[in-house]
Amino acid sequence: MGTGRDAADGTTTALELAPGTATGVGSMPGGDAREAARVAVEAVDTLPYLPELPARGPGADMIGRTLGLLVELYARVEPSGWRFGDHPGRDTKRARSWMGEDLDALEEFTQGHQGPLKVQAVGPWTLAAAVELHNGEAALRDPGAVRDLTASLAEGLTAHLADVRRRVPGARLVLQLDEPSLTSVLRGQVRTASGYRTHRAVDRVVVEGVLRDLIGAAATAGAAVTVHSCAPDVPFALLRRSGVAGISFDFDLLTERDWDAFGEAVEGGTALFAGVVPGKDAPLSDPPGSVSGVRALWRRLGLAPGALGSSVAITPSCGLAGASPAYARAALVHCARAARSLVDNPE
Repeated sequence: MGTGRDAADGTTTALELAPGTATGVGSMPGGDAREAARVAVEAVDTLPYLPELPARGPGADMIGRTLGLLVELYARVEPSGWRFGDHPGRDTKRARSWMGEDLDALEEFTQGHQGPLKVQAVGPWTLAAAVELHNGEAALRDPGAVRDLTASLAEGLTAHLADVRRRVPGARLVLQLDEPSLTSVLRGQVRTASGYRTHRAVDRVVVEGVLRDLIGAAATAGAAVTVHSCAPDVPFALLRRSGVAGISFDFDLLTERDWDAFGEAVEGGTALFAGVVPGKDAPLSDPPGSVSGVRALWRRLGLAPGALGSSVAITPSCGLAGASPAYARAALVHCARAARSLVDNPE
């Protein structure tokens, strides 16, 4: 069971996990939107999701896809990466076209769906670290640019969530913000354009405030918000203070210093999404074996066994874009079976 904070207008960001919940992180292999949507809906029916297909090229990658959602901000691909421009160009149009194709496919396979449905977008700090201003430096360098980017993202996500709700009226929306660069932003480890220096660390209060504002906008739009990072040292406490309903992470990257934060998140009602299944083709153990580490940590922390299956969802360790299509489907089915084993045998 997970709970987030309430928005100023009383809209809740609560996220209740059904026992045995499993889902994907976001990316899938290949370029077939219909097949990806079918797998993402059928293989993890406790929490289906909108797939991302980065193999199609710029605009289908997670950065370009999210840039296509922005309102009155536009970006184009340069040799160094994504850079803001003055007008919507072919890269923006391509990103929007692919998103429309993906939503059409999702709508086809979610007819009559009643329950949670997850969509993903890059969070403001990873986006600010990845997109260049006109001078070639990351938007992260300019606090005003970060504010403008966050406001545009909030407006774009509000419209995106409304579109998904119109297409799947029975859905309870979950918005996953991908923030793999968040720890680097906090530690001042994001490199400048020259590569010789790093951008100054952003104050934790500022980071938290920006996330809180975006989470509030999503709450007003009726979505619970989770944050995903497959990087080490996920800042659990900061994310919880910002109001997230859930935190998604690579379980194998947890260290002993993360254990208390894990337990506090559980006791505080934050839904946890544990990535335990490899994101690239690899032998899959028996499903209960894949979550043996989750069970062991749960016991070590003295948490109630009966709460395990409804407090922790199971996912791949990161996106599945680098996997074969057959493995991607098998991995998601494996996640669903592993999640069920936490309910059937929590100890």
